[in-house]
Amino acid sequence: MAATGKDFGLETHGNGQNDEIGHWDPVETVSRDELVDLQSERLRWQVERCFRSSLLYRRKLEEAGAKPGDIRFPEDLVRIPVVTKEELRADQESSPPFGSFTVAPQDDWREVHPSTGTTGQPVNTIWTATDVLTITDFTARTLVQAGVRPGDVFQNAFAYGLWVAGMSCHYAAAKLGCLVVPTGAAVSSDKQIEFLLTAGSTALCATPSYALHIGEVLAAHGISPDQLSLRVGLFGGEPGAENPATRTAIESALGLSAHDYYGLAEVGPTFASECEAKDGLHFAEDHVLVEALDPVSQAPVAEGELGVLVFTHLTREATPVLRYWSNDYARLSREPCACGRTHVRAVSGIVGRHDDLIIFKGAKFYPSQVEKVVRSCADLSSEFRIEIERRDEEGVAASCTVVAERAGEFDAAVEADLRRALRAELGVGVAVRLEGLGSLERTTFKAKRIVLR
Repeated sequence: MAATGKDFGLETHGNGQNDEIGHWDPVETVSRDELVDLQSERLRWQVERCFRSSLLYRRKLEEAGAKPGDIRFPEDLVRIPVVTKEELRADQESSPPFGSFTVAPQDDWREVHPSTGTTGQPVNTIWTATDVLTITDFTARTLVQAGVRPGDVFQNAFAYGLWVAGMSCHYAAAKLGCLVVPTGAAVSSDKQIEFLLTAGSTALCATPSYALHIGEVLAAHGISPDQLSLRVGLFGGEPGAENPATRTAIESALGLSAHDYYGLAEVGPTFASECEAKDGLHFAEDHVLVEALDPVSQAPVAEGELGVLVFTHLTREATPVLRYWSNDYARLSREPCACGRTHVRAVSGIVGRHDDLIIFKGAKFYPSQVEKVVRSCADLSSEFRIEIERRDEEGVAASCTVVAERAGEFDAAVEADLRRALRAELGVGVAVRLEGLGSLERTTFKAKRIVLR
């Protein structure tokens, strides 16, 4: 009989015994050799079942001239072509409603979760009952890594529903032993603040943009961060929390320790967070294999070099991905962290998305670099956007304007300082426009930083 996730103990994997350092599961500190042995066993199981039950993956393996038995160790993954979101979307459209990449039998399905659809038609992912338990467990690990503990009052301002991070964090915080305040992202910022005060929330999840907006509203109401009980926060869904200027702004506005958080609906949904050392995003490598590839050749890059993150499910039952091309850039390190964890880290977090790369007058840069400059200026608010005239066939923008908000009255010196700082950071001069405080849209979800003109 074919193996299932239950044969790997996935229903109970992670006993929830966090030690004095804050480890949720002993697997977090095993040697690399032990970890690779576990990964290899699970990889062989996953590739075999995908080949047997998924038309999409069987075709990809056959076209590459590979059989399941050829993929035995993590280094063998290079034999499998990457799979993109566009491929999953096309497969779903040709085999509606959930695509041929759905592997588990329908009787085992328990939840369906579409991606947000911000870049096209949403891609549906399915969770089995075991998937729900596994996802809950490694998400609890990410919370513990950042400093959430049993007994915390966990205010979850991640969106519920289409953006599945809200659900996974809810399940995980409850398993950890927290009191969950499921505000989500749909309630008003005033209501968020009401619960922060009345429930005495000690931990918060939100996008970085929303966290900063809550901080703005607090200040407008004359409420000091000292009046809150917040101790720790995890901020993801968009780049930001790993940026020193943004981290400082969030911590100052809310009076907590801010930690970067990462996930993808098709993979995680939340499967990497900073530990209390704040030295990179720790991935749950016993559940998801992580690679960094050259964006052109798709060959693995050397450790520490910038590459596109590619993910392979080791334990997902219903809709596993084999070598999923994330479009997210990061630098990986497998050196043990000061916290004792041995799983791979994305040092300095996610640098940017391939889709967000801006090419202007020969220079290449990401919105995160603009963010670093804007949020380092005390005379500006934390909000900004980048307006570009659409690129030519080579992807080069015809014009680029950074729009920011001044914190006070117009000051030509502030505008000139911003222009100089942007040139130094981006390597190119861009236009600058300062608007009044509150002119730019605030969001409870993912901020849209690039506007095409």
